[in-house]
Amino acid sequence: MTFDIAAALRQSPPAPALPWKGFPAYNFVGGHNDAASVPAAALAAAAEAALLKEGATLATYGLESGPQGYTPFRAAIAAMLKRRTGIDASLDQILATSGSLQALDLVFGLFLDAGDVVFLEAACYGGTLTRLKARGVEIVGIELDEDGMRADALDAAIQAAKAAGKRAKMIYTIPTVQNPTASVMSEARRRAILDVAARHGLSIFEDDCYADLVFAGGRPKAFRALDTSGRVVYCGSFSKSLAPALRVGFIVADWAVISRLLPLKGDGGTGAIEQMALAGYIADQFDAHVDALRGTLKAKADALVEALGEHFGAAAEFDVPAGGIFLWVTLPKEVDTTRLFQAAGAEGVAINPGREWSTDPGYGGRRIRLCFANPSVETIREGVAKLADICHREFGVPLRSGNIARG
Repeated sequence: MTFDIAAALRQSPPAPALPWKGFPAYNFVGGHNDAASVPAAALAAAAEAALLKEGATLATYGLESGPQGYTPFRAAIAAMLKRRTGIDASLDQILATSGSLQALDLVFGLFLDAGDVVFLEAACYGGTLTRLKARGVEIVGIELDEDGMRADALDAAIQAAKAAGKRAKMIYTIPTVQNPTASVMSEARRRAILDVAARHGLSIFEDDCYADLVFAGGRPKAFRALDTSGRVVYCGSFSKSLAPALRVGFIVADWAVISRLLPLKGDGGTGAIEQMALAGYIADQFDAHVDALRGTLKAKADALVEALGEHFGAAAEFDVPAGGIFLWVTLPKEVDTTRLFQAAGAEGVAINPGREWSTDPGYGGRRIRLCFANPSVETIREGVAKLADICHREFGVPLRSGNIARG
């Protein structure tokens, strides 16, 4: 007799995943990167050097460095943060994590109870939204402009929540290459939001995972670098700057926070060989790698912008991205992007429907996120042309007038 394993599961288990059958022909989803830009040989050399020197420490959890992560890795992170973000962090303020997703889980698990109110960008990373909803947290989306989250709108929203007797608790933001809009918040705006947080007594969680990918002009100082009160918790990652499969990230916070995160991180430690490789690599080679990667990604972003102009014309509205790996596109009101996602997916074109990246489904219903880092320039052009054909067939958008390109 076959055991009915489904009957033994908890009530309301997650829906089963479908078997993976490979990437679609035109894959505009996921935080993948440019395959040719992965510094595999350099990472291998750095890992080999570290293993030959300290491989015996693999015999202990934490590599004889303790639960916060491999000491040379944290030292390299501290130096990198100082020169790239303005953050001055000691080793005991850095915690290695298994990617930024674990950082989100740890910080949300420490700070938030069901019913707390979190304020974040109205267009926001889908992984953050699902994690907050699973905790029973109330999400309040804050209007964005070309400079990111609006400080005046944030202030008004916090006042409204407090007037309603709610527990206003945290501001979550992706200020540098915001996901999905790709905006870069100015230092002046960051200081204004810090002032709002100070007036209302809120913590700030700064998700800085895309900040190395600003195309030109450098990046502003991180919130954590501008903060003098200890209210900012910072997380970073190498998923977008090096390779998403590495699964290495980090949290920067005062020891009062790190010491309470450690009991929640019951995983035996973040991947050892990855930390060893990165410790040697980021000290000497990371900056040059990122400089080259930004040029590669800028060329792909330009190809995507050109293809949208050619095949969608004025029907596709967007701000040209200041960096990163994605483009946030608004389509005419006739287009339901969830339905477009389904129709396009059936024909090998994968896109992110805007509702999954928005605090307000109505706002996201006309929008899509297109990730451009992994496909080749030619694949980007072909994929956008096919997406335009599917969109026209489903919604009559874009119009087929023989010349739809923007001037």
